[in-house]
Formats: sequence, structure tokens, C-alpha cells
Amino acid sequence: MAVPQRCDFGVGDVIGSGFKVKKVLGNGAFGIVYKVKGQDSRDYAIKLLKLWEVSPTSYENLKARFLMEYNTGLIDSPNLVHSFSYGEESGNPYIQMEFCDLGDLRSYSRTHRVDYVVIARDILKGLAALHARGKVHRDLKPENVLLRKDGTAVLTDFGISGDQNKRMTERSIMGRPQQQFGTYPYMPPEQVNPPRGGQATVLPTTDIFSFGAMMYELIVGRLPFGELSENTLAIYLKNGKEGRWDREALIQADPSGIWTPIIEGSLRPDFHHRFQSVSEILDMLPKGVAPKDEEKRMDSFHPVVNGTLLKIMQGEDYGMVYYLDKLLCGKCTLTMGRDDELTHNQVPIREDTSKYISRHHCTLEKDPTTGQWYIHDGQLLGGRWRDSLNGTYVNSREADKYGIPFKPGDIISIGDVKMRVEGY
Repeated sequence: MAVPQRCDFGVGDVIGSGFKVKKVLGNGAFGIVYKVKGQDSRDYAIKLLKLWEVSPTSYENLKARFLMEYNTGLIDSPNLVHSFSYGEESGNPYIQMEFCDLGDLRSYSRTHRVDYVVIARDILKGLAALHARGKVHRDLKPENVLLRKDGTAVLTDFGISGDQNKRMTERSIMGRPQQQFGTYPYMPPEQVNPPRGGQATVLPTTDIFSFGAMMYELIVGRLPFGELSENTLAIYLKNGKEGRWDREALIQADPSGIWTPIIEGSLRPDFHHRFQSVSEILDMLPKGVAPKDEEKRMDSFHPVVNGTLLKIMQGEDYGMVYYLDKLLCGKCTLTMGRDDELTHNQVPIREDTSKYISRHHCTLEKDPTTGQWYIHDGQLLGGRWRDSLNGTYVNSREADKYGIPFKPGDIISIGDVKMRVEGY
């Protein structure tokens, strides 16, 4: 690849294939976003990855995640920011995206009256589209919700901010930590203090907690677990872990009574007891279910004809497909995990940037009588069962050594990798 050159675009400058800069919309550690006019005279947003500011050792990883953000923007959902094209400027990749006229939700809500039921429904439908495709936003907050001219809320920033959680820190050229992923006011306890002492697998329940914290802040006017500053961070996180938030303030701000049970179920510290899917919350909102045609789009999957496959939807080997029945070769179990020189799994999962997938992570089993597939956390080694380090999940349900069933349409999560179950 070309060595990334510094790009300092001003008003009137041209990016890529004829995108004329109108103004800077935002500038972060990894990217800068411009409002531009295209050759078709329409307004767009250009998100430029600032590779010139990071260590060369980070180039490939950041480019892969940036491309994943572009691909996420191709998902057919009215509540995700749309991607139009992918290009490169002076060695720095950029994404051409739709421009949302009303800006972000935080800024807009400061000066305009907002119907939070309508906004919440849009946000939840956007999350549903992500979750159905094996993706978790991981950085849901008012700044990452944009508003189109007609008031529709759409999710953005599901790549560089959202593709890895806070455990992964990119470093600048000088080696100093440049940004931690995840935003503490909206992070669930299992991300701050992982239950197994290692690192938590990110699940849809992560976004549900963030949704609850965000809606509480918008409705009440302050964060749910108290004031947040460098000096009070430990107290804030402790309150989140113990489920201590000001319910009375929400009741006073919500005379309709709609939001208290929704936020209560979203902010439960133990993710096992939290709402497990956004559809549960959508069903609690007035008039609140997604249109049937949209549900059909989100839930569509290939039926089983010849067998079952796993397709990696998020991770180092994005797009890789494993045909499980073909891999059985007369057996009834398959091992899945991270390979090294001493370990070889029938379903090898690569995770170069973090090592949070165990070498002996889980076991896939097919019942020869019923044809049902099961997934077990851990593997049998030397006559002894060994659990994984970070857990194995089907949708938001945690598997144990005894196994749980999975079927087409389900999402399997191990470490930072998510796989969709399909038929073939």
C-alpha cells in the first residue's frame, strides 16, 4: 500500500473523485468527517481514516475494521447510516456516506423537542438489523445517533469506535495510548469487570445496557449512575455494577410510566437477567413493533437443505464459511478454537489482534438421530473437560459444557468473533 500522507482539507478542497469539502463535521483520534458536495450536487459525508497519525503496525488492522464499517453501512435497514462508496486519498481510506441534515441526537435534543418513543423505536430497529447479522454496535450514545431531515434516527460509527471494545488500545506513532474503545457512561458492568477475570464476549445485551443508559440520560437530563468525572469514575462504575440509579428521578420525568420498566430491564447489572433482545423492548413501546417486511428482511436466512454452515460476520476472517456437515467426516463432534503450532481445530477461528479465543474454546455436536446441532463451551482434553476463558454464546444465551442447541438464524459469539448459522 502507499505510505499514508497527511491530509489537511479545508473548505473548497476536493477529496477523491470530486467530493468538494463544505465543512468539517467531526474530528476524532482515528478519523475525520467532512460534509462534501458530490459531482451530482448532492450533499454527502466523507469519513477519512487518519492513518498518518498511527503506527504502521496498526495499518492493516485499522483498514480491515474501516472496511467492515463500510460493509455494515450496506446493510438494508432504514435505521443505519448508508455507505455509498469506498476510496483512498493519499494512502488513507475513506467512506462516502449519507449526510444527515439534523445532526446528532445529543446536539439536536438540546434545542428541539424530541419524541423519545419514536426515536427509541428507530434506534432499536437499527440495533435489531445489526444484531441479526452478528454485529454489536458497542459504542451506542447520543453522538452516534444521527437524524435525517424527516426526523428518522439512524445509527452511525459502527466501525472504528464500535468494532472492538475498551480492552484494545491503538497507539500513536510515538507509542502513547491514543483512544480506548467504549464509552464508560454507557458501558455495562461485564465489560468493565469481566465475569471470568479475562475479557468479556460482547453480546447484544451490551447494546441494550447502553440503550437504557442513553435513554435515561435523554429523558431525565443526567446520567443514571451519578455525576461522572475523573474523580468519580470508580463510584459511577460501582453504582452501575450494583444497579443503583435514581429511579425516582425517572418516575418524575416519565409521568406516562412507559420508560421505567424499559430502563429497569435494560440496566440490570447481570446481563443474564437483562432484556436479551431488542424485540422485547420494541414490544413494550406504544405501537412498537417493526413492520413485517422489515422483520422478514432482518430474520431471513438460508434454510437447511444439505447441511448447516457457520459464516463469520465479525472478526479477522470476516466472510469465511465453515460447512459443518462436510467437516464431520463420519464423526458427530467438531472442535472450534484458536489454532497454534500445537493445536488444530476442525473449525479454526483466527483472532490475531487479541487472543481472547481459547485454543480449546468450544465443541460442536450433531445428534445423529434428530440432526440437531449443539454447542458446548470448552473441550474434552486428556479425559478432563476444560472450559473456555471467555465463554460461548448463542444469541445472548451462555452455553456450558452440557451444550445448548443452535439453528439457522442464530448468532454464535466467541471472543470478538461472531458467526451466523445458516443452512446450505
